[in-house]
Amino acid sequence: MLIKDQLGWQMLQGWVILAIFAGWSLAAEAPVEEIPLWSGVAPGSENYTGEEVYKARKHRGKDIGWLTGVSRPTLTLYFPEPQKRTGAGIVICPGGGYAGMAIDHEGHVFAKWLCDRGVVAGVLKYRCGGGLHQHPVPLNDAQRALRILRSRASEWNIDTDKIGIAGFSAGGHLASTAGTHVAVGDANAEDPLQRVSSRANFLVLIYPVISMQNGVTHEGSKKNLLGENPDEELVRYLSNELQVTANTGPTFLVNAYDDEAVPAENSLLFYQALRKHKVPAEMHLYETGGHGFGMYRGNQTVDRWPDLLEGWLKERDLLK
Repeated sequence: MLIKDQLGWQMLQGWVILAIFAGWSLAAEAPVEEIPLWSGVAPGSENYTGEEVYKARKHRGKDIGWLTGVSRPTLTLYFPEPQKRTGAGIVICPGGGYAGMAIDHEGHVFAKWLCDRGVVAGVLKYRCGGGLHQHPVPLNDAQRALRILRSRASEWNIDTDKIGIAGFSAGGHLASTAGTHVAVGDANAEDPLQRVSSRANFLVLIYPVISMQNGVTHEGSKKNLLGENPDEELVRYLSNELQVTANTGPTFLVNAYDDEAVPAENSLLFYQALRKHKVPAEMHLYETGGHGFGMYRGNQTVDRWPDLLEGWLKERDLLK
């Protein structure tokens, strides 16, 4: 059961209004559909007894929507008008240190922005919070979401070579994990979705956690994802700068130099790995901006990163 506090009920609508007044052009009343990732109880949550809670919390002086306790993961899809669709589809992973999700300014507002530009955008409500929902549960949800987009590409007018994944902060770790740990699909699987590839054709990573290695990682994300004293082999396996291959999708990266929560070295290491494997990549490292700016439209230089993303998507033929 989903629990919302009184202010929480108003949060998403408030973010949309804020986005409009802040200068974003958002799709008006875009068709929205929330679909479950799994039929029945999601694998790994059979013994979960927590409750899903959506509430307001303060961040950078503003109230943001904060979601915890997810046990029934979903993908909320925003569909552009048919004549505006570019053929691109994207899964969005909000951040939250693998403890919860900043579901609005790192999820729904971004999805609406993409939808207004012709992209079928899905906000992933994934399981996290440690305990029963440690690795590989979040990755299973992200891969499942990508498979859903690919399996229904014809129905939703998506090009199967234009399916990407985006993530903010710890959601950037989840997105980069899905982007570097591809499930190619099992032709003999009983579940039809398990026969479909989870490859992300492109990645958008905003102040992402990339590494699980000491001195670089975000310790809270690491603890929630891997637990106390994780095996060193698992740490390396989920340090995604070490998992890049020539098959990794082209990547757009954004970070602020003064990010004190997730060091910019995470983006730098991933960018260097992409260059090593000759994967197209674009990185924007701003002097100031801190952490968690998401889709804020303020007066800082960093607040213009969506404009640069729009150009990058156009260059890759993902926008018209």
